[in-house]
This record gives sequence, C-alpha cells and structure tokens, in this order.
Amino acid sequence: MTEQLSRKQLLDASRRMVELGLNRGTAGNASVRCGGDILITPSALPVAEMTEQDMVLLDAEGKVLQGGKPSSEWRFHRDILKARPEIGAVLHMHSTFATTIACLGRDVPAVHYHIAIAGGDTIRCTPYSVFGEQNLSDLALEALHGRKACLLGNHGMIALGKDLADALSVALEVEYLCEIYWRTLQAGEPHILTQQQMHEVQEKFVGYKKRS
Repeated sequence: MTEQLSRKQLLDASRRMVELGLNRGTAGNASVRCGGDILITPSALPVAEMTEQDMVLLDAEGKVLQGGKPSSEWRFHRDILKARPEIGAVLHMHSTFATTIACLGRDVPAVHYHIAIAGGDTIRCTPYSVFGEQNLSDLALEALHGRKACLLGNHGMIALGKDLADALSVALEVEYLCEIYWRTLQAGEPHILTQQQMHEVQEKFVGYKKRS
C-alpha cells in the first residue's frame, strides 16, 4: 500500500469514527503502519478540518519524519505497533458507553459471548493515568496483552486491528458490549459467562476463521 493511500484510509477512518458517534471534535486519534513507519492523526485538529496531508509520518521510534505535531497519544500508538507485529492499525476513542465504563474503573466481564471478539474473556480497564504520557502507554500495553481492545481508566477506549477496517469493527463491537454491560447494570446484576463457556466460544471463533 502506498503512503498516499494510507493517508486517505486514515482520514476516512477518522471521519467514520465521528460519523458513528465514536469520537467528536478533536477527541480521539488513529494510526496505521506505513512500511516501517507510522502514519498518525495530527494534534488538536478537528476531523472535519483534516486533510490527507495533515497526517503525520513518524519513524518506528516516534520521531517526526514529515508533517506537524502528532497526536499527544503518539506514544501508545508507537509502543503498540512495535510490540504487536500482527497489528496494523490503532484507534483511540472517547465513545459514550466505553468511556462510561472506563469512568467506573471497571473491566467489562463476559456479560455477552462477543467479548471474545476482543481476544479474551474480559475487556480490561487500566488505572487512570494522565493523557499523553509514557505511563499511560505502559498501562495500555499491559491491558492489551492478548487482547484487541482495552479501556483507559477515566478516559476512553483503544481498539486494534490488522488494518483500519478491522480495528473499526472491533471498536464498534466493544462500544456495543459496553452499552450492554451498562444497561444490564441498570437492570440488576448481570449473569457472567464462565471461563469454560468463554473458552468454548473462542474455540468456535477460531474454527470459523479457519473455514472462512
């Protein structure tokens, strides 16, 4: 994939997150692999005003190669892409229900079997840490171990994918699961699936992938 196409897809994904209500204003950010480098959305620029050329090109260590100031969260984008070679795109959102659960400081338990889409039997939530700092990146990497999504305490959500479309699909599913969890908490105490039940789901998911 060419750099120009990656720029277009990154802008399209950023716009789609706003259209879907996952982000608004200048909230959130996104990145995608670009060869051995990283393309990331710029800092403090509303998506409605972004162009393809506003996307910032970083090297694998986070040094700006082309463009202006990258998102303040460039550290966890860099660190995730460095630690997870199977991941090609990272999305960060302040979506309503994921952020609501993150503000409760709760992991999302196996309230629905689709939790397995995020890679395990929970969606972990990090402790709170100030945005844009290395400690937040360290906490995110820990919460994402073996997972494709996590919540950031009192902050928002990170979703990962093999590409931008995959990461967006994960983000939408996590937002839905957070809404389900929030609604069940309003109604009473949710029934949580067991580790064995979730293991069975994960095995079935793997089987479907092999057949597809």
